[in-house]
Amino acid sequence: MRILVIEDDPILSDGLRVGLGLAGWTVDTVAGCADAHAALAAARFDAIVLDLMLPDGSGLDLLAEMRSAGDATPVVLLTALDEIADRIRGLDAGADDYLGKPFDLDELAARVRAVARRKGGRADPVLRACGIELDPAGLRAIVDEREIPLSRREFAVLSALMERPGVIRSRGELEDRLYGWQEEIESNAVEVHIHNLRAKVGRARIETVRGLGYRLRNSSS
Repeated sequence: MRILVIEDDPILSDGLRVGLGLAGWTVDTVAGCADAHAALAAARFDAIVLDLMLPDGSGLDLLAEMRSAGDATPVVLLTALDEIADRIRGLDAGADDYLGKPFDLDELAARVRAVARRKGGRADPVLRACGIELDPAGLRAIVDEREIPLSRREFAVLSALMERPGVIRSRGELEDRLYGWQEEIESNAVEVHIHNLRAKVGRARIETVRGLGYRLRNSSS
């Protein structure tokens, strides 16, 4: 997944970037409302971690603006433990979950996975398709009942394909899973990861649709 962290504390922001990155995600960080608007206009995110107290405005106001504009991206709020009223206002304004500070990074990662899963209409935390099982929490991949090693970016590409088996994912969509909005995109990165994935999961499982992108074959194909 691709996550946007909106947090002005540089130490906490950097910790979230590193920690959530180790969970297998591409993480962008911004420190205020203005930069958050710019990031949201430039890229699509699977989930947002939002602090309520920002230097140039309120996280609640930013959330309200997102929902008013029709942005349904799942949002997990970060709040101080004694700000119960803010938690209630946040949930009523459209937040999907909240976590009080200080918090455990593993719990935050689990909550982010949960809200993103609900948005995708999935109850099962494990992705299953075409003889492949992906466990996002454990970053484990099982193919034909055998566990295989995947790099973080290989896992991200395969996850994108497995979320919608049979649906074509463009190169741009897959690049969005691999790179932050201010990172330089390597010209052939997607092709390299697809090549490596085919060697690990079986070439026939991933189909190239010329001029459009890639898709995971349906199990019936």
